[in-house]
Amino acid sequence: MGNSQATTIATTPFADQRPGTSGLRKKVEVFQQRHYLENFIQSIFDSLEGYQGATLVVGGDGRYYNREAIQKILKIAAANGVGRIVIGQSGILSTPAASALIRGLTAFGGIVLSASHNPGGPHGDFGVKYDVANGGPAPEKVTDAIYARTREITSFRIVEAPDVDIDRLGETRVGDMRVDVVDSVGNYKALMQTLFDFDRIRDAFRSGFTFTFDAMSAVTGPYARALFEEELGARPGSVINATPLPDFGGHHPDPNLVHARHLYDLAMSDAAPDLCAASDGDGDRNLIIGRGRFVTPSDSLAILAANATIAPGYRKGIAGLARSMPTSGAADRVAERLGVPLYETPTGWKYFGNLLDAGLVTICGEESAGAGSDHLREKDGLWAVLFWLDILAARKESVDAIVRQHWTTYGRNYYSRHDYEEVASDGAHALIDALRQRLPTLKGQYLGGLEVATADDFAYHDPVDGSDSQHQGLRVIFADGSRIVYRLSGTGTAGATLRVYIERYEPDPARQHMATEAALANLVSLSREIAAIERYTQRAAPSVIT
Repeated sequence: MGNSQATTIATTPFADQRPGTSGLRKKVEVFQQRHYLENFIQSIFDSLEGYQGATLVVGGDGRYYNREAIQKILKIAAANGVGRIVIGQSGILSTPAASALIRGLTAFGGIVLSASHNPGGPHGDFGVKYDVANGGPAPEKVTDAIYARTREITSFRIVEAPDVDIDRLGETRVGDMRVDVVDSVGNYKALMQTLFDFDRIRDAFRSGFTFTFDAMSAVTGPYARALFEEELGARPGSVINATPLPDFGGHHPDPNLVHARHLYDLAMSDAAPDLCAASDGDGDRNLIIGRGRFVTPSDSLAILAANATIAPGYRKGIAGLARSMPTSGAADRVAERLGVPLYETPTGWKYFGNLLDAGLVTICGEESAGAGSDHLREKDGLWAVLFWLDILAARKESVDAIVRQHWTTYGRNYYSRHDYEEVASDGAHALIDALRQRLPTLKGQYLGGLEVATADDFAYHDPVDGSDSQHQGLRVIFADGSRIVYRLSGTGTAGATLRVYIERYEPDPARQHMATEAALANLVSLSREIAAIERYTQRAAPSVIT
């Protein structure tokens, strides 16, 4: 059945299909509405040029509705003239593996089905994201065009064809379009072998290095087993919760100290492995905890950068570093010492893409447990874990020793993020609006004994394409370098999530070993007072502290 037999189906627009920082995310029930997914996929094709006859990559994190969505995407793609779809076996591709496949195939782009770290299941979340030819999230000009199209769409095209057996490796066809079902893991594993010293890591495991990786019943299970246990020789059972499940086993696949508390408790126990690690629903985030030492994502980024030349893939050094604005300044101090530039971007991995493509940076990361490098255009959870394993194998020191030495050398950025999840959207926006209006009056004031050096609404000018991004987070920066940042998250699907980031720099080694809560207590109180958080959100305390 060829494209000439594609059917055009009349439809009406949905008003709520604006992509956020990581694509379109909604509850499963929203995506299950008649024509909801079809409208969005057709709007992607209607907003692109030059894809006819080209190759696209499709895959997702295996969450509920993943398989059904893929079948619809295949048939719409065929009807729109796509030449070839490469799909991960069983519809499984971690987000970084999808990026690697797009880049490795020099594909036109890819459609990634994921809601990342959000819960799954019939009543959980689902998401669709379009990645461009560099393997990274579509820039705003593309997502804006997709959204504009969703508001005026009147029909979509689809081929009436049997479903594809996505569990069987090999080639088949949908209409005139070729479909290749490929091994989800092999291409990604081969890329990792070019970056890290697998022999050195194997030697560490042979010498008794102990390791626990929690795949959180999410997408990285097959990758982690293939890499850590089969390839590198970690003892069998080192990878736990390794089978991807549509509802993630009923758990929240977010690798933080709330949803992976069991891993933290293990790392702090007498039975602690040398390294505990985890990744999230779609494999792009990471959690690093050594025996007795949790490593904040901001510190992890800085430590990877400071030790980058240990890994074979980075032996020539790094061109520059980039971090999202809310991420702590720990990486800034590494960049300064290395004599390379540091770029501060808005939150959202897409902002790193231009810098990476232009060769301006090599390593980048966000405080929300994401780190990556120029090997991909997505953040990469397993890459970060492998990087830590390579550093630990080379230095033959504990995670705790490496972290403490880093603080002694560069100073410590005490850092915490407070999330107020699913608060009333009106209240959250009113809080931001009121604080934005107050910002110009704060400079020079003393709050909690600290002088406000500056207060602003962060804006970013892209040095590569010249684009500007406004209203990317409200910053209150004190004369001693401490700061409080407020922003609304774009990754949730219900209500609003207010994120508050609190940071204090401590250069004195004698004062670098306080509990984070104690070191930040004054700033935490200030963060609630300055923005009147309880009044606007009706929350006396955050939902999650990381």
